[in-house]
Amino acid sequence: MSEILLQTKALTKQYGHQKAVDNVDIHIRKGAIYGFIGRNGAGKTTCMRMICGLAKPTSGEISMFGYTGNDLSKVRSRVGCLIEAPGLYPNLTAKENLEMKCRLFGIDKKGYTDGILEKVGLSDVGKKKTKNFSLGMRQRLGIGMALVGEPDLLVLDEPINGLDPQGIAEVRDTIQKLCSQQDMTVFISSHILEELSKLATDYGIIHNGTLLQEITREELLSKCSDKISITVNDPKAAVPVLDEMGFTNYMVVDKNHIGVYERLDESAALNTKLVTSGVSVAEITVTGMELETYFLSLTGGAANV
Repeated sequence: MSEILLQTKALTKQYGHQKAVDNVDIHIRKGAIYGFIGRNGAGKTTCMRMICGLAKPTSGEISMFGYTGNDLSKVRSRVGCLIEAPGLYPNLTAKENLEMKCRLFGIDKKGYTDGILEKVGLSDVGKKKTKNFSLGMRQRLGIGMALVGEPDLLVLDEPINGLDPQGIAEVRDTIQKLCSQQDMTVFISSHILEELSKLATDYGIIHNGTLLQEITREELLSKCSDKISITVNDPKAAVPVLDEMGFTNYMVVDKNHIGVYERLDESAALNTKLVTSGVSVAEITVTGMELETYFLSLTGGAANV
């Protein structure tokens, strides 16, 4: 098991009588891309603001890099944040914006900003002012701004929100490169599960301020993978038939259902064999669940997505 780089315990933020974040326990492994999924207003941004030190928890604990409580101030510089829209000076170029942030951090290394522009795919924008950037370019520059100071953890709140498909692909590519080349851990939120599924290694699903589930990519894909669904009156009688036909990747789901996760094109032959073996088959179908459907099934339907 990888080392846990960031953990929260019973993290809570209350505004008046309402809990925006309610007893949330997050576990982010070193080197992971942790996708934080939730509808708008689910509590994603509030969680991220507390982790970045931009909001104070009402109660609960955050630990990062082995530090907690007041000692977190020692490691805040190891966290880069892009929360809400990137704060850019519209009349400055990408390089000038980065140089301003470098001055705040006391960084005066030759070629430093050029290195960041290359990392986020903006090394060819020259003297173009950021007010003339596309939304995708602004988001990538926002990520670049968060990279000043070489953080070990990058916190990105909805960085693909409002982007066109090309912009989404560019931001996704930037994040993947940072993880593979910089050994960075990324905590990224979105309400677009389908997009995060192309990126994240782990997921936390939040709804109405409560963390419903933490799940790895492999676990999520196995829940959503295509399968032959068999409805029978007695799964125990069906198992020997599956074994005899050489099926190994199957699971008895409950007292009436079996899921078979291989050889999907053999459902007709499987049905015939079960029936001739005396197993009563009520239904046999090849099904798959979209990730979005799985998310909706956890959070109670399609309203307010």
